[in-house]
Amino acid sequence: MKTIPLHEIPAPAVTCSTCAACCCQLEVMLITDTGVPERFIDTDDWGGEVMLRLDDGWCAALDRDSMMCSIYEKRPLICREFEMGAPECLEERQGIATAYR
Repeated sequence: MKTIPLHEIPAPAVTCSTCAACCCQLEVMLITDTGVPERFIDTDDWGGEVMLRLDDGWCAALDRDSMMCSIYEKRPLICREFEMGAPECLEERQGIATAYR
């Protein structure tokens, strides 16, 4: 009797370029100066600086055509530390799973 070889099917790669930018709907506090342009800065209810979000909840710095950050080189520290493919990233992606079907 021959055995059938088992081949693992890899999960789709998690990359920012294949993402629906779900992290761009999170509140981002500005805790360091990275050079975020003033037009993208807002003040929260407690007086802290945060990234401006549009009425629909998306970050104002998100380029809607490419779904990529328009200020990537000057993005806030929190955005820099939000690691692609990390558990937090995967959790956010799972929250909008319908965007991947």
